[in-house]
Amino acid sequence: MKKFLSIITILAVSAAIFAGCGSSSSSKTSTGDGSLQRVKDAGTITVGIDDTYPPMEFTDSANKIVGFDIDMANDISKKLGVKVKYVPTSWDGIFLALGSKKFDVIQSSVSITDDRKKTMIFTKPYIYGGNAVFVKTGNSSIKSEKDLAGKTVGIEVGTTAQDVLNKLGTIKEVKKYNAMTDAFMDLKNGRIDAVVSDPQVGDYYIADKKTDFTRIKTMLNEEPIGVAFRKSDVELRDAYQKAMDELKKDGTLSKLSVKWFGHDIYSK
Repeated sequence: MKKFLSIITILAVSAAIFAGCGSSSSSKTSTGDGSLQRVKDAGTITVGIDDTYPPMEFTDSANKIVGFDIDMANDISKKLGVKVKYVPTSWDGIFLALGSKKFDVIQSSVSITDDRKKTMIFTKPYIYGGNAVFVKTGNSSIKSEKDLAGKTVGIEVGTTAQDVLNKLGTIKEVKKYNAMTDAFMDLKNGRIDAVVSDPQVGDYYIADKKTDFTRIKTMLNEEPIGVAFRKSDVELRDAYQKAMDELKKDGTLSKLSVKWFGHDIYSK
Protein backbone atom coordinates (compact mmCIF):
# COMPACT_ATOMS: atom_id res chain seq x y z
CA MET A 1 0.00 0.00 0.00
CA LYS A 2 2.81 2.37 0.91
CA LYS A 3 4.56 1.47 -2.32
CA PHE A 4 1.40 2.10 -4.31
CA LEU A 5 0.88 5.44 -2.59
CA SER A 6 4.53 6.32 -3.21
CA ILE A 7 4.11 5.61 -6.91
CA ILE A 8 1.01 7.80 -7.00
CA THR A 9 2.86 10.53 -5.13
CA ILE A 10 5.82 10.33 -7.52
CA LEU A 11 3.53 10.51 -10.54
CA ALA A 12 1.65 13.47 -9.06
CA VAL A 13 4.87 15.35 -8.28
CA SER A 14 6.24 14.59 -11.73
CA ALA A 15 3.06 15.84 -13.36
CA ALA A 16 3.23 19.02 -11.31
CA ILE A 17 6.85 19.58 -12.27
CA PHE A 18 6.15 19.09 -15.98
CA ALA A 19 3.10 21.32 -15.75
CA GLY A 20 5.16 23.96 -14.01
CA CYS A 21 7.85 23.78 -16.67
CA GLY A 22 5.28 24.09 -19.41
CA SER A 23 3.69 27.07 -17.72
CA SER A 24 7.04 28.82 -17.25
CA SER A 25 8.04 28.23 -20.86
CA SER A 26 4.69 29.49 -22.13
CA SER A 27 4.87 32.57 -19.91
CA LYS A 28 8.35 33.42 -21.11
CA THR A 29 7.33 33.06 -24.73
CA SER A 30 4.26 35.22 -24.35
CA THR A 31 5.75 37.99 -22.24
CA GLY A 32 9.41 38.16 -23.31
CA ASP A 33 11.31 40.45 -20.95
CA GLY A 34 8.06 41.47 -19.24
CA SER A 35 8.58 45.22 -19.69
CA LEU A 36 5.52 45.82 -21.87
CA GLN A 37 3.32 43.62 -19.69
CA ARG A 38 4.55 45.47 -16.59
CA VAL A 39 3.29 48.75 -18.03
CA LYS A 40 0.00 47.22 -19.17
CA ASP A 41 -0.57 45.65 -15.74
CA ALA A 42 0.08 49.02 -14.09
CA GLY A 43 -2.27 50.70 -16.56
CA THR A 44 0.14 53.65 -16.73
CA ILE A 45 3.42 54.40 -18.46
CA THR A 46 5.63 56.83 -16.55
CA VAL A 47 7.68 59.25 -18.66
CA GLY A 48 10.68 61.18 -17.42
CA ILE A 49 10.94 64.73 -18.77
CA ASP A 50 12.85 67.96 -18.24
CA ASP A 51 9.94 70.40 -18.31
CA THR A 52 12.04 73.49 -19.07
CA TYR A 53 12.64 72.83 -22.78
CA PRO A 54 9.98 74.53 -24.94
CA PRO A 55 8.50 73.67 -27.37
CA MET A 56 9.44 70.04 -26.74
CA GLU A 57 8.36 69.77 -23.10
CA PHE A 58 7.62 72.59 -20.67
CA THR A 59 5.24 73.85 -18.02
CA ASP A 60 3.05 76.64 -19.35
CA SER A 61 1.60 79.68 -17.59
CA ALA A 62 -1.36 77.60 -16.44
CA ASN A 63 1.07 75.18 -14.75
CA LYS A 64 0.24 72.48 -17.28
CA ILE A 65 2.90 70.27 -18.89
CA VAL A 66 2.72 70.73 -22.67
CA GLY A 67 4.85 70.41 -25.79
CA PHE A 68 5.60 68.35 -28.88
CA ASP A 69 6.99 65.40 -26.89
CA ILE A 70 4.05 65.58 -24.49
CA ASP A 71 1.43 65.42 -27.26
CA MET A 72 3.35 62.60 -28.92
CA ALA A 73 3.67 60.58 -25.70
CA ASN A 74 -0.04 61.10 -25.00
CA ASP A 75 -0.91 59.62 -28.40
CA ILE A 76 1.52 56.73 -27.96
CA SER A 77 0.06 55.85 -24.55
CA LYS A 78 -3.40 55.63 -26.12
CA LYS A 79 -2.09 53.16 -28.69
CA LEU A 80 -0.52 51.12 -25.90
CA GLY A 81 -3.86 51.16 -24.07
CA VAL A 82 -2.53 52.85 -20.92
CA LYS A 83 -2.54 56.23 -19.23
CA VAL A 84 0.58 58.39 -19.08
CA LYS A 85 2.17 60.04 -16.06
CA TYR A 86 4.95 62.61 -16.44
CA VAL A 87 7.78 62.82 -13.94
CA PRO A 88 9.60 66.19 -14.20
CA THR A 89 13.28 65.61 -13.47
CA SER A 90 16.37 67.77 -13.59
CA TRP A 91 18.31 66.98 -16.77
CA ASP A 92 21.59 66.36 -14.98
CA GLY A 93 19.99 63.46 -13.08
CA ILE A 94 17.46 62.14 -15.57
CA PHE A 95 19.50 59.18 -16.86
CA LEU A 96 20.37 57.97 -13.37
CA ALA A 97 16.67 58.23 -12.50
CA LEU A 98 15.79 56.00 -15.46
CA GLY A 99 18.31 53.41 -14.30
CA SER A 100 16.84 53.59 -10.79
CA LYS A 101 13.39 52.87 -12.23
CA LYS A 102 11.89 56.22 -11.26
CA PHE A 103 10.03 56.03 -14.58
CA ASP A 104 9.67 53.71 -17.58
CA VAL A 105 11.06 55.88 -20.39
CA ILE A 106 12.60 59.26 -21.12
CA GLN A 107 10.90 61.23 -23.87
CA SER A 108 12.58 64.58 -23.48
CA SER A 109 14.62 65.54 -26.56
CA VAL A 110 17.28 62.91 -25.84
CA SER A 111 20.12 62.98 -28.37
CA ILE A 112 21.19 59.48 -29.36
CA THR A 113 24.94 59.23 -28.80
CA ASP A 114 27.38 56.33 -28.74
CA ASP A 115 28.13 57.06 -25.10
CA ARG A 116 24.46 56.94 -24.11
CA LYS A 117 23.92 53.73 -26.07
CA LYS A 118 26.31 52.01 -23.66
CA THR A 119 23.73 52.23 -20.87
CA MET A 120 20.38 52.68 -22.67
CA ILE A 121 18.45 51.60 -25.75
CA PHE A 122 16.55 53.96 -28.03
CA THR A 123 13.77 54.16 -30.56
CA LYS A 124 14.70 55.22 -34.06
CA PRO A 125 15.16 59.00 -34.35
CA TYR A 126 11.82 60.80 -34.56
CA ILE A 127 13.36 64.24 -35.00
CA TYR A 128 16.79 65.73 -35.60
CA GLY A 129 18.14 68.39 -33.29
CA GLY A 130 21.69 69.42 -32.62
CA ASN A 131 23.44 72.52 -31.43
CA ALA A 132 22.57 75.92 -32.86
CA VAL A 133 24.04 79.24 -31.77
CA PHE A 134 21.87 82.13 -30.65
CA VAL A 135 23.10 85.67 -30.10
CA LYS A 136 21.67 88.98 -29.08
CA THR A 137 20.09 90.75 -32.04
CA GLY A 138 22.53 93.26 -33.46
CA ASN A 139 25.61 91.27 -32.44
CA SER A 140 27.49 90.94 -35.72
CA SER A 141 30.70 89.69 -34.11
CA ILE A 142 29.51 86.05 -34.03
CA LYS A 143 28.72 84.59 -37.46
CA SER A 144 30.18 81.08 -37.12
CA GLU A 145 31.70 78.71 -34.56
CA LYS A 146 35.10 80.30 -35.14
CA ASP A 147 33.77 83.55 -33.72
CA LEU A 148 32.98 81.85 -30.39
CA ALA A 149 36.69 81.93 -29.54
CA GLY A 150 37.24 83.84 -26.31
CA LYS A 151 33.50 84.15 -25.68
CA THR A 152 31.26 83.10 -22.77
CA VAL A 153 28.57 80.68 -23.95
CA GLY A 154 25.47 79.49 -22.10
CA ILE A 155 24.15 75.92 -22.29
CA GLU A 156 21.77 73.68 -20.37
CA VAL A 157 23.66 71.50 -17.92
CA GLY A 158 24.12 67.87 -18.98
CA THR A 159 23.43 68.43 -22.69
CA THR A 160 25.66 67.43 -25.59
CA ALA A 161 26.48 71.10 -26.14
CA GLN A 162 29.16 70.74 -23.50
CA ASP A 163 31.10 68.16 -25.52
CA VAL A 164 30.66 70.07 -28.78
CA LEU A 165 32.02 73.29 -27.27
CA ASN A 166 34.86 71.45 -25.54
CA LYS A 167 35.99 70.13 -28.91
CA LEU A 168 36.25 73.67 -30.23
CA GLY A 169 38.80 74.32 -27.49
CA THR A 170 38.58 78.08 -27.86
CA ILE A 171 35.68 79.04 -25.60
CA LYS A 172 36.54 81.37 -22.72
CA GLU A 173 33.81 79.96 -20.46
CA VAL A 174 30.91 77.56 -20.79
CA LYS A 175 28.22 78.69 -18.37
CA LYS A 176 25.75 75.98 -17.37
CA TYR A 177 22.08 76.59 -16.60
CA ASN A 178 19.35 74.35 -15.22
CA ALA A 179 16.86 75.89 -17.66
CA MET A 180 17.30 77.35 -21.15
CA THR A 181 15.01 80.23 -20.23
CA ASP A 182 17.61 81.41 -17.70
CA ALA A 183 20.36 81.20 -20.30
CA PHE A 184 18.41 83.39 -22.73
CA MET A 185 17.68 85.86 -19.95
CA ASP A 186 21.41 86.23 -19.26
CA LEU A 187 22.02 86.60 -23.00
CA LYS A 188 19.48 89.42 -23.15
CA ASN A 189 21.11 91.14 -20.19
CA GLY A 190 24.60 90.86 -21.70
CA ARG A 191 26.00 88.46 -19.09
CA ILE A 192 26.97 85.93 -21.79
CA ASP A 193 27.84 86.26 -25.48
CA ALA A 194 25.80 83.38 -26.93
CA VAL A 195 23.50 80.47 -26.13
CA VAL A 196 23.82 77.00 -27.66
CA SER A 197 20.71 74.79 -27.80
CA ASP A 198 18.63 72.56 -30.04
CA PRO A 199 17.36 74.69 -32.94
CA GLN A 200 13.73 73.77 -32.28
CA VAL A 201 14.01 74.99 -28.71
CA GLY A 202 15.79 78.22 -29.49
CA ASP A 203 13.59 78.99 -32.49
CA TYR A 204 10.44 78.52 -30.41
CA TYR A 205 11.78 80.64 -27.60
CA ILE A 206 12.72 83.57 -29.84
CA ALA A 207 9.67 83.33 -32.14
CA ASP A 208 8.13 86.43 -30.56
CA LYS A 209 11.47 87.86 -29.44
CA LYS A 210 13.20 88.51 -32.76
CA THR A 211 14.08 92.00 -31.56
CA ASP A 212 16.07 90.39 -28.72
CA PHE A 213 17.65 87.25 -30.23
CA THR A 214 18.91 85.88 -33.54
CA ARG A 215 20.07 82.41 -34.61
CA ILE A 216 23.24 82.39 -36.71
CA LYS A 217 23.14 80.31 -39.89
CA THR A 218 25.91 77.87 -38.92
CA MET A 219 24.93 74.77 -36.92
CA LEU A 220 27.64 73.29 -34.69
CA ASN A 221 26.32 69.79 -35.41
CA GLU A 222 23.15 67.75 -36.06
CA GLU A 223 21.96 65.03 -33.70
CA PRO A 224 19.28 62.32 -33.91
CA ILE A 225 16.72 62.46 -31.09
CA GLY A 226 14.95 59.36 -29.77
CA VAL A 227 13.12 57.95 -26.76
CA ALA A 228 15.36 56.28 -24.16
CA PHE A 229 14.71 53.02 -22.29
CA ARG A 230 16.58 50.77 -19.89
CA LYS A 231 18.59 48.13 -21.75
CA SER A 232 16.43 45.39 -20.24
CA ASP A 233 13.17 46.83 -21.62
CA VAL A 234 13.37 45.73 -25.26
CA GLU A 235 9.70 44.74 -25.53
CA LEU A 236 8.50 48.10 -24.26
CA ARG A 237 10.85 49.91 -26.64
CA ASP A 238 9.62 47.87 -29.59
CA ALA A 239 5.96 48.52 -28.75
CA TYR A 240 6.70 52.23 -28.36
CA GLN A 241 8.46 52.24 -31.73
CA LYS A 242 5.52 50.51 -33.39
CA ALA A 243 3.16 53.17 -32.04
CA MET A 244 5.49 55.93 -33.24
CA ASP A 245 5.59 54.41 -36.72
CA GLU A 246 1.81 54.33 -36.83
CA LEU A 247 1.56 57.97 -35.74
CA LYS A 248 3.94 58.98 -38.49
CA LYS A 249 2.09 56.95 -41.10
CA ASP A 250 -1.36 58.31 -40.22
CA GLY A 251 -0.15 61.93 -40.28
CA THR A 252 -0.41 62.61 -36.54
CA LEU A 253 3.27 63.55 -36.18
CA SER A 254 2.97 65.92 -39.12
CA LYS A 255 0.06 67.70 -37.42
CA LEU A 256 2.02 67.96 -34.16
CA SER A 257 5.01 69.33 -36.06
CA VAL A 258 2.93 72.09 -37.64
CA LYS A 259 1.36 72.85 -34.26
CA TRP A 260 4.66 73.25 -32.40
CA PHE A 261 7.23 74.16 -35.07
CA GLY A 262 5.10 75.97 -37.64
CA HIS A 263 5.97 73.52 -40.44
CA ASP A 264 5.92 69.80 -41.21
CA ILE A 265 9.34 68.31 -40.55
CA TYR A 266 8.06 64.92 -41.78
CA SER A 267 7.11 66.06 -45.27
CA LYS A 268 10.54 65.31 -46.75
